[in-house]
Formats: sequence, structure tokens, C-alpha cells
Amino acid sequence: MPAPLSRLAVRLADTGPVLVLAAIAGAGSFTHIRDTAAASGQTGWMSWAVAVCVDLTCVMAARERQRDKKTGRVRRGWISWPTLVLIAGIVLSLAANLHQADPTLWGWLTAATPAGAFLVAVSMLERRASGPHLDPSPAPSSSAVPSSSQGAASSSAVGTSSSVPAIVPAEQDGADSNQDSPGPSPALVDYARRVADEHHAKHGKPITRDLLRARLGVSNQLASDLLRTLRTTPDGL
Repeated sequence: MPAPLSRLAVRLADTGPVLVLAAIAGAGSFTHIRDTAAASGQTGWMSWAVAVCVDLTCVMAARERQRDKKTGRVRRGWISWPTLVLIAGIVLSLAANLHQADPTLWGWLTAATPAGAFLVAVSMLERRASGPHLDPSPAPSSSAVPSSSQGAASSSAVGTSSSVPAIVPAEQDGADSNQDSPGPSPALVDYARRVADEHHAKHGKPITRDLLRARLGVSNQLASDLLRTLRTTPDGL
């Protein structure tokens, strides 16, 4: 089996059960919310609209929480707006499901099961999407090119594919031949300083390594080297 199809099969086998659970539980929760809306006077297409709004609000809030984690958005206040919307959607969904239950303990538990399973499935998908993507890659061979050549090749690739400056300086004619691992290029240091100054002006505190790494799209080691360089120069953080 080709590598792309193999990775697709593994991903489907990994996320398939969660997606099936989300679909079935969402359908059950949707039915309870629609019936509750119809019994409360929202007949016809309005009952369907209410059910769609409640369930999709939970999904939208969960995706927005995931986006905040990826972009490093700083929370203002004791709770973020997507989290508050998610809590409100959960309360509405559970209330509508419990309204359709018999007034017994098992009636409440069975009626709340679809809504609870749907929210669990959404939270699992959010957790997986926000984690690191570990795609299998071939191990480097023993005859790999020297690290300085790899740094020059990666810097040229970065320069052509994005607006971030080159990671390491280009080698001069024998000037840097005695260096095993060249440091960050001055252009990248200046760019990192602008990003750090902008973060400090906006949030009133120095930028962290993880935020700098996310903004520049570099490795943890290079982000640490950049922070060290910024803190040891006169124009540092």
C-alpha cells in the first residue's frame, strides 16, 4: 500500500470511532432538543433550527478554544468567551435532553446520555486536533551531509517558502568553515526582536519560548537560542 494511503487508513482507523460516536450521539441529542422546542411552541422548521443552533454552538465554541491554544491567545478575565459559550451550550443541551426524560433517576441518565456522549466526542476531537501531529518520517542515513550544509539548505528553503528570514547565515568563502553549528542569522534575530517587542507592548510581559516558536515557525532549540540572543544584546527583551 502506498505511504499516503497507509497514513490515511491509520488516521481513519484512529478517528473513525470518535466521529461515529459524535454523529450518533449528536443525532440523539438533536432529536431531544427538537422535540423539546416543538413542545415549547417552536413548531415546524423552527424546532429544527433551535436544535441545530444549540448543537453547532457547542462545536463552534470547542473549535474556537482549539484555535486560541494554537495561536497562543492570552485570556482576559477568569474565563474566555469560547469557554463561556461552550458552557452555555452544554447547559441548554442537557436541559433539553432532561426535559424529555421520565422523572426517575434512570430516565434522567438515559436522556442525558446522547448529549453527554456528543460533548465527550467533541472534546476528544478538540484534544486530538490541538496536539502535535506526529507524521512518520524516514530516519536519517549515516551518510548524511554535514550540518552546515543542511543549515544552508534549510535556510534557503525557509526564505523561499515564507516571509520569515533565513534561520542561519549563508556561509562565506571559507570564513565559517571552522564553525560546526552557525547561529541564527542577524535578519532572523531582528525579526524575532520585532515580534518580541510587539508581544511585550501588547501584553505587558516578555514573550515565551513557545509563543516565539509558534510565531516564527522554528524549532524549540532555535527559539531558545533566539531568546538567549535577545536577552544578552542591548536591545533585548
